[in-house]
Amino acid sequence: MIKTVVRTTGTSTRSWNARLSEQPARTGPDRRSRLRRAAGHYGPVLAVYGTLKLIGFAVFMWLLHSAGDYRTKNPRFGGGAHPWDVLASWDGWWYQQIAVHGYDPQLVPIPGATGPITLEENSAAFFPLYPALMRLVSELTGLGPYGAGLLVSVVASLTAALGIYAITERFGGRRAGLAAAGLWAVWPGSGVEWAVYSDSLYVALAVWACHAVLSRRWLAAGLLTCVAGLNRPTAVALIGAVVVAALLALHRCRDGILRPVTAMALAPLGLLAHLGWVGHRMGDYSGYFRLQSDAWAHEWDYGRHTLDVLTSVPVGHFDYLSARPFADLIGVGVVLLAIALLPLLIRLRPPAVLVVYTVLTLVLVLGSQQIFGNVSRYLLPLFPLFLPVALALRRLSPAHQLMLLGIAALASGSYAGYGLFELGVP
Repeated sequence: MIKTVVRTTGTSTRSWNARLSEQPARTGPDRRSRLRRAAGHYGPVLAVYGTLKLIGFAVFMWLLHSAGDYRTKNPRFGGGAHPWDVLASWDGWWYQQIAVHGYDPQLVPIPGATGPITLEENSAAFFPLYPALMRLVSELTGLGPYGAGLLVSVVASLTAALGIYAITERFGGRRAGLAAAGLWAVWPGSGVEWAVYSDSLYVALAVWACHAVLSRRWLAAGLLTCVAGLNRPTAVALIGAVVVAALLALHRCRDGILRPVTAMALAPLGLLAHLGWVGHRMGDYSGYFRLQSDAWAHEWDYGRHTLDVLTSVPVGHFDYLSARPFADLIGVGVVLLAIALLPLLIRLRPPAVLVVYTVLTLVLVLGSQQIFGNVSRYLLPLFPLFLPVALALRRLSPAHQLMLLGIAALASGSYAGYGLFELGVP
């Protein structure tokens, strides 16, 4: 519990002019002092995350350069003239198109198509917040869509690191918070954090929405969740977590009625707005889901596809939909890691918002048919699972912590970067 003490000085007879004239002299040093304290407190967080991320990023670029496979691939699908061009391929190509040209939602059948893919791909499957920020940053800075998208992602990843630190510090202190920020840099799927992808932005919004709930700032929680719903469909998990937390607050009569109810009302608006707009433009209010299913083969299947992969990969069978052996092997490891860490998280008895968010994200990802090689990326938002690992790491000396995370950072260039962009389909 953080208590704020407000001190009042002076007498009631002091004139407003005198008070105003004294204000700059009193608040100027205070502001500089607060900035110095903030830099001293949060600077190491950014330093730990940034250093580990730079290590993994450098290894990723080196692997791309040494293999050279990107030179023979289509720029849309993991190729380009330079290694860094790969960062804007796959989904990154779509985000650039939206940032430059906007949307044209349509359901266009592929003539004579049979099987799972019967519709042409369309940009309406991608949510609008990230490309809108790309366009805004591009116009403000003069950067092209690639540079603007990368800048948004890097800033968002740093913002997410600060939020992950802030939440973990509540439960395990400063050393655990620093370890959690480091884990965010090396976690499976972290290769998309510094790429033209929306994942870092979503995690930043989700982390700070959960932090707002923990701080009982319900309006901020509702607004951040609403904005997250304009960024990724997995915001359904965040919406559910905020709603459950608000209902618990109402049940316990902790924060009145208006603030939790406002958070519940705001939380789903962003997601519903995009789905409703796409459906209206397509003339079919289930249009977004039809597009995902028939153009990308992504649909809710109650976990049948995930089970197929989990029972096939260990025995060396790769006859399921969109098989990518190396990336799928990493994906199986990530799923098993998440399932193993979940009971350890629950054992810590964290607030409901973190547990509900984690469980719903797992259910949404594992219960859907998708390109399984991407599962390490889809599970990247599971930052609450960092808690039990960070609490274990805090028992080590800072030198041993950095050594372990540094080794993970070196390896992440392969399993979190190259394995995703060049050996899978992100």
